[in-house]
Order: sequence, then C-alpha cells, then structure tokens
Amino acid sequence: MNKFHILTLFPDMVMNGLNTSIIGRAMEAGYLDIQAVNIRDYSTNKHMKVDDYPYGGGAGLVMQPEPIYSAYQDITKNMPRKPRVIYMTPQGCVFHQNMAKELAKEEELIFLCGHYEGVDERVLEEIVTDYVSIGDYVLTGGELPAMVMIDAISRFVPGVLNNDESAGDESFENGLLEYPQYTRPPKFLEKEVPEVLLSGHHENIRKWRQEQSIQRTKERRPDLWEEYQKNTGEQSEK
Repeated sequence: MNKFHILTLFPDMVMNGLNTSIIGRAMEAGYLDIQAVNIRDYSTNKHMKVDDYPYGGGAGLVMQPEPIYSAYQDITKNMPRKPRVIYMTPQGCVFHQNMAKELAKEEELIFLCGHYEGVDERVLEEIVTDYVSIGDYVLTGGELPAMVMIDAISRFVPGVLNNDESAGDESFENGLLEYPQYTRPPKFLEKEVPEVLLSGHHENIRKWRQEQSIQRTKERRPDLWEEYQKNTGEQSEK
C-alpha cells in the first residue's frame, strides 16, 4: 500500500476530488491510503490563524512555519525514516511521467500545499525534499497540483489499474503519444473504424498503432518527436 499525506488548508477539497473514480476505488480496495491533514488543526492561535504579513512588506499574506512544522512532526513521528516531502510551487521542476513512476516506488509521500503568497522559507528549508510544478502558470493554491500528481503517481501502484498493461501503454511511456482509440459503433457520423482494428491480426494492429503514434507525435508534439529521434536513432521521412 502506498500512503499519501497532504498538508493543506482545504482537506475537503482534496478528498472530495480523490475519493472518486479509479483513485477512490483503489483506496477502498486498500491499494492506496490518502490522508488530508488540516494545517489549521496545528495552529496555536485561538482564531486558528495560520498566516501573517510578510516581513519587509509586500502584498498578501504568508503561511506561518509553526503549524506546518507541527503537522509534519505529527505525521512523521512513527515513520522509520524521513519521507520525501513535495512542495507544490511554480518555482519547482516540471512534473512528468518518469517522475510519477519514480515517486510511485516511495511507500510514503507528503505533499505540502501552499496558499496566499507562499510559505515561510524556514520551514521549507527544514522539511521539503522536492520542489515540483505542474506547469508554468500560477494557481491559487497547491491542492490541485497535488491532486494531479497523486492521480498520475497512483497509476503506477500495483493493483490500482484493473488492466496491468494500461500504465505502460499510454502517451509518454515509450517517448511517443498514444495512438487513436475506437469503440462501438463501427460507424459514427459517416466515420468508420479503421479496418485493421477489425481484422484480428495482432501484428498488423501493433504496426498500425506504432505508425499512428509516430504520426501523432510529429504533428502534435514535435518537441517529443525530436527527443524520440535522439534516443532511438529514428529518422524523419524525407
């Protein structure tokens, strides 16, 4: 079982999103244990305040270090070793598929979701091991990025997906985008399913899918195609 601990000011937002579909079923089946920890529960302020004005001036508020550190200590007190702590920030390295696969090997992960103008630097220096972004844009908080990461990571946890091949037969897994998919009916808006998919000839289907993946990657993600060529020696058609 993989365990995810999410330090957040909005635990309901996180759990309402993760308690559904594949991730929700995986939690019910015992493959995942996801806990949202409310940082406010560790505030020593009678009003449960967890933020204050930044030293040096500036707009907005900054999350205070004490509640976050207390929550972290409570979570980790019985852990045999210090876990990886991921801080969701646009200043971090951009999340990608190989990172998801790597993080899925960790038995326990902690996600720190910032809000307002950020988090006091001192607690970040003390507990954070990984600074991660899901893209070059700014959101109102770290909850959505944490949910995105947990969804992607969970797909590599054994038992989460019904079909064990699903996680290995998708976009990015072999450096290419995934091929087009079709289902019933065989004809829709005068568009027919490619004949090769109805043939039952597995080798021809495999070749068709590979060709489609290559073509789609060239057209939609030339950056991925260029990297794929470097890694495989594949040459573009003249």
